[in-house]
Amino acid sequence: MDKILVTGGLGFIGSHTVVELQNKGYEVIIIDNLSNSSRDVLQGITGITGKEPIFVELDLRDKKGVQDFFNAHSDIKGVIHFAASKAVGESVGNPLLYYENNINTLVYVLQELDKLEHANFIFSSSCTVYGQADELPITESAPVKPAESPYGNTKQIGEEIIKDSCKVIPNLNAIALRYFNPIGAHETALIGELPIGVPQNLVPFITQTAVGLREQLSVFGDDYPTADGTCIRDYIHVVDLAKAHVIALKRLLEDKNDSNFEVFNLGTGTGSSVLEVINAFERVSGEKLNYKIAPRREGDVIAAYANTEKANDVLGWKSELTLDDAMKSAWKWEQKIRQK
Repeated sequence: MDKILVTGGLGFIGSHTVVELQNKGYEVIIIDNLSNSSRDVLQGITGITGKEPIFVELDLRDKKGVQDFFNAHSDIKGVIHFAASKAVGESVGNPLLYYENNINTLVYVLQELDKLEHANFIFSSSCTVYGQADELPITESAPVKPAESPYGNTKQIGEEIIKDSCKVIPNLNAIALRYFNPIGAHETALIGELPIGVPQNLVPFITQTAVGLREQLSVFGDDYPTADGTCIRDYIHVVDLAKAHVIALKRLLEDKNDSNFEVFNLGTGTGSSVLEVINAFERVSGEKLNYKIAPRREGDVIAAYANTEKANDVLGWKSELTLDDAMKSAWKWEQKIRQK
């Protein structure tokens, strides 16, 4: 089968995507600098699939290292590019880190793909490119708004770089997948979300609070114009999201794409508030969560959830797992980590 490079492949979404690729028979090479991941994830992937992927420890900000890698692996048929810093709050406080890590690395990888006879590229993008959308649910034709955070801006710039590159590199085919909010873990609890330090995302903070690692969860704002006053997001199970990457890659490998740059939203099509997510966790876990209402957080939009018709109809992909499924798997994963 085809050899596929997954950058950031030991991270949360990357590791689940590696599992789905290997389950479909692809040969996978992972590049990761371990800045927000662990080498132990390899064991989890191997435990699920029965096959250990090739792993190369490399920081993609090392341009020479990227060149050397592609010189050694010129037979790669596709790249799924996850490697990036991804926390909205952190990006507001440290924008230069985000511009260096998310933009430079993308450029270095695309420069190497330009040298190949045929290159297929899946980009890990985000619904943050829409900012606070004018209409909900959000379609792919919604205008890209001024970014609410440097993180969001790196995803907008990243898409522009890929789009511009596709215009002048006829051998490059790319799909940008705009995720909404990935949560959950693999049902085996062998891989899941493993934030280093204080979690920047809601669900790991919930599970860490429930297990006693965090004293209290902060809900940032309860005065938004929503039913319960808290922000609304489209929470998608990470396994559903991972499967979408394999389907998108197959679309490019089989030359079924309509143009050499395509964009798809990946979500459930349903918005859930922060308090609804907390209630779902309490329901499936039987745990009572200690949380407080805190001031609004800079960079947060009121509501964002996807119109998934294009992904459903054109990609032939649809989310199948529920919010309760995701919270149950996230809790099982958290308990497994603490047992270790």
